[in-house]
Amino acid sequence: MQSRFILISILVILVMGCREPFEPEIEPADQRVLVVEGYLDSDGSPSVLKLSYTTEIGSFFTDISQLVGADVFLQSVGGARYPLRDQGNGEYLFDTDIPENDTYRLRIFLANGESYSSEELKPIVTPEIIDVGFVKNETGVEIFLTTKGDENADDFLWTYEETWAFRPAITTQYIYDPVREDVLLRTPDQRIDLCYLSKPNSDLLLETSSRFEEQFVFRQSIAQIDRGDERLSLRYSILISQKALSKSDSEFWEILKKNTDDLGSIFSPLPSLVGGNMTLDSDPSVPVIGQVSLGKVRQRRLFIENREVIPWGRPIVPEYEGCVVRPDTVLRVSYQAIFGSGVNLPVNPIIPDNAVGPIGFQAAPVNCVDCTQRGTNVAPDFWDED
Repeated sequence: MQSRFILISILVILVMGCREPFEPEIEPADQRVLVVEGYLDSDGSPSVLKLSYTTEIGSFFTDISQLVGADVFLQSVGGARYPLRDQGNGEYLFDTDIPENDTYRLRIFLANGESYSSEELKPIVTPEIIDVGFVKNETGVEIFLTTKGDENADDFLWTYEETWAFRPAITTQYIYDPVREDVLLRTPDQRIDLCYLSKPNSDLLLETSSRFEEQFVFRQSIAQIDRGDERLSLRYSILISQKALSKSDSEFWEILKKNTDDLGSIFSPLPSLVGGNMTLDSDPSVPVIGQVSLGKVRQRRLFIENREVIPWGRPIVPEYEGCVVRPDTVLRVSYQAIFGSGVNLPVNPIIPDNAVGPIGFQAAPVNCVDCTQRGTNVAPDFWDED
């Protein structure tokens, strides 16, 4: 019996050893495909066009795919040109108010001499967002909006950017001054106990208003924030952008959503190619990925205060796991050795009874104390407190 088991084990090992990684055969020309993605705001609000190349499946070097140095502009049928400015990192800024009754093409000229053109683009005037709000549910908070389509705008794409205030695991009002070799109170500009973090969301949120009575889209779910999430621990803001799509835009984004649900974004390595409305001028048969849209973008901002969602619970932040104040007292003679490198920061002053000032401080790791390790201590321009 034992010899039979050993024989079976050897056969399994041999079979497993013969397996080779599956590497699909892809034509070399298809491994570096231009990717164009953007919704250009015809009303002059800043919008970004992103240019990159696809990377091979399994590639970890996605940062080298960004395309810089291109000459990019919108061109009207009458020949007027409206340039996009290269911002680096494959991003091109468009912030020109253009006539919405005209027709345009996006033109892209690369340094290698290749040029690309879009199909004709007619600006779509997106309807206003009627309302944004939130509601508490069993798992946390759901953010929603209400809008209404019309004969010119039936399909919608929503994107959003979140900003929230947060505190570090351990707070301090003190700073070590290496020149004076002493611990001092921080000035307001040196504050590290309150910071702000902004992040765009990459989810594709799509809906067709004609699916609803009178094209009235009521309380469309935009985001769900689970209870205890740091984003609602102090104050939170979400800026929602509503973009009306043409039928071809909508079909492209639906296909892309199916392709990228498990990959993160249009700039991830793609398992299959999708088309779009861009072509290589010299050879329209060459694959290009991307759908350029043009129209007026509508935006609404929503603020949520922590007091509006309490009880919320203590936020769980992976970066702050294991953060504790060290119990030992760092005496003045050891300030430079302990605080000089910036790895540890002074936290709690130790003041004996009847003492005039502290004889030392307790310390904590900088990543647990300094919130600027994750965000900025400068409030955004729109962050007006009530």
